[in-house]
Amino acid sequence: MKKLLLLTIFSLFLFASCNSTKEQEDKKDTYVIDNYIKKEVNIAMRDGTKLHTTIYSPKNTSNKYPILMQRTPYSSAPYGEGKMKTKIAPNVHLMKEGNIVVYQDVRGRWMSEGVYDNMRAYIPNKTAQQSDEVSDTYDTIDWLVKNVANNNGNVGTWGISYPGHYATVSTIDAHPALKAASPQASIGDFFFDDFHHNGAFLLSYFRAISLFGTYKDTPTDSAWYSFPKMDSKDQYQFFLDKGPLKNLNEYFQYDKLDVKTAENKDRIDDFFWKEITEHPNYDSVWQSKGIIQHLDKVPATVATMVVAGEFDAEDLYGPLETYKAIEKHAKDNYNTLVFGPWDHGKWARNTVENYVGNYYFGDSISLKFQKDIETKFFNHFLKGNGDKNSGLPEAYVFDSGKKEWKSYDVWPPKSVVKEDWFLSENQELTPTKKATEKINFISDIKRPVPYSEDIKTVFTPRKYMTDDQRFAARRPDVLVFETAILTEDFTLAGDILAKLKVATTGSAADWIVKVIDVHPDNVEETNDKLQDHLKMSNYHLMVRSEVLRGRFRNSFENPEPFIPNKKTAVNIKLQDVFHTFKKGHKLQIQVQSTWFPLIDLNPQTYVDNIYKADEKDFKTQTHTVFTDSSIEFSVLK
Repeated sequence: MKKLLLLTIFSLFLFASCNSTKEQEDKKDTYVIDNYIKKEVNIAMRDGTKLHTTIYSPKNTSNKYPILMQRTPYSSAPYGEGKMKTKIAPNVHLMKEGNIVVYQDVRGRWMSEGVYDNMRAYIPNKTAQQSDEVSDTYDTIDWLVKNVANNNGNVGTWGISYPGHYATVSTIDAHPALKAASPQASIGDFFFDDFHHNGAFLLSYFRAISLFGTYKDTPTDSAWYSFPKMDSKDQYQFFLDKGPLKNLNEYFQYDKLDVKTAENKDRIDDFFWKEITEHPNYDSVWQSKGIIQHLDKVPATVATMVVAGEFDAEDLYGPLETYKAIEKHAKDNYNTLVFGPWDHGKWARNTVENYVGNYYFGDSISLKFQKDIETKFFNHFLKGNGDKNSGLPEAYVFDSGKKEWKSYDVWPPKSVVKEDWFLSENQELTPTKKATEKINFISDIKRPVPYSEDIKTVFTPRKYMTDDQRFAARRPDVLVFETAILTEDFTLAGDILAKLKVATTGSAADWIVKVIDVHPDNVEETNDKLQDHLKMSNYHLMVRSEVLRGRFRNSFENPEPFIPNKKTAVNIKLQDVFHTFKKGHKLQIQVQSTWFPLIDLNPQTYVDNIYKADEKDFKTQTHTVFTDSSIEFSVLK
């Protein structure tokens, strides 16, 4: 059961290092056990807490090696003498050419002592006995370089998703031995990554809550949490039937996980769910847990390579904001961005064909990254002279429309200009503003717009990021605006700002904006991974999308209601893209107010805390979008 739970976690989140292909697994790859020795130690932190650390050292002791370290909340298993991972290091090249590879269970997780704090806050001015993840990383590196034989004194950190967050953490007030860090799909702030998007709760993450919020205060090599049992294959209907968010509390009463009713519906045992429900706004709790605002403390001695997936449903905000913050504050640092056509962590896989959901982007994209970019980065800064002449570009980015890599010396590129395109009448997206008119639609809380047409129950969402959006375009509560057929290529490179002018008959509303590449009718049908009910002909590829909970339109800290029927400005920042809308395609914008159950239902009447809203608070409303609304694109010239 323990092994099954671990495999489930790692496969669902893709937070482990390189995944083996099925062929390699069938061969029972013995490279690690043949070429490495494993040692498990408990390293004492400055406050006395001991963190469980697993060290893989090359059997060949004739050389000195760098240390590559990953700190993780997802277990450094397998534990025990003679039990070893089949793959270590960021990729197979770094594994086979020789590095000391270290995995550590962070404080309060698995075999480490202490109590876990989700996105534990950084303490800027610590006393001698205070600790945080920054000091835990520093203390670990200090012990490793002093106690692990045959190390060359250089340390690199890496990780994907939550381990990527810990790689970011390692760069702050960094140990002098840390020379290179690669935060990949790194969490930057839990109010904008993973569980929230601009204040809206990612209801589709419901089953992942207990993974982070089940209390533990003693080391264990077995899972101490259980996942909520939904007893449904249809998540849309499941959450619709459940109603208000407070009705989910019973799933976080851990002696009653499988019951349909609970004696005290308000009781919450899960400390993460309690944190979410008690802190609906971007208050001091969430602000203290963010790491982006502390990236002015990255010394020039640490080189960084930030990796992001252009279609990462889980952590897109984090890596992009990490790269930009280091770039802003650390002018003398080596800082590079890799932005590729991947979903969450897929660059660490060994598959040849590169698909995200239904959409194919090319072959050997991840393999090329591992060999030519990631390996080169770590080797230069951990084994080479470590100067800024790494041979790598400042920004290595993939045009997801042309399906080709480009290199730039700055991101976004210098030749980008801002252009406003207007949401005009007759479903037109126009480069100039026409008459200002109203377009109304009814937002029915009993029939919210689904985020996917698939019938499914997922652990965390992924595939929807490239899903065909025709099903949404054909609903009356989704407004569509699109260009004429393009007569020349149109490339977006950078962020997108939706500048909506809206109104509602209610006092609360969410606003969702999607940027879509409408393919030609005569596109060639060569995609053998496409779902049976779809065709590439007229495929509506979602290029970027985002939600803003309308109450936060002016401040994430201080929400405010809408005044019914009053025209109001709502600006929504969409994360960076690099995409060419090719000649013969169309650029489409969709605007809607529900996105279910990707995000939770907004009651559409203002309440102080949506997590405590009652059934009576939920009301169908009529929303208005005015045609002087516009989308500000970053256009590559």
